[in-house]
Amino acid sequence: MSWRNLRSHLGSSRISMATEEEVLAVTGYAVGTVSPLGLARPIRILADTGIFVQDEISLGSGLRGIAIIMKSGDLKRALGEVEVGQFC
Repeated sequence: MSWRNLRSHLGSSRISMATEEEVLAVTGYAVGTVSPLGLARPIRILADTGIFVQDEISLGSGLRGIAIIMKSGDLKRALGEVEVGQFC
């Protein structure tokens, strides 16, 4: 993770990680299970450019120990408005 690139993209000089309670409240998912799909409410989604390089991607499903594997192009279409940048 490049904190400098992320801060620059967000236009902020300071950012911090969310607490477990904040993650659950905003996403509806527990830490370690967060998925960009089926969120509790619409939120701003950022994705590193490297995510869409491979043909397939594995991502959180909302349940521990279970992942979703899908084509990266399908994920990009499913997400709709996603901000892509160099964050790693």
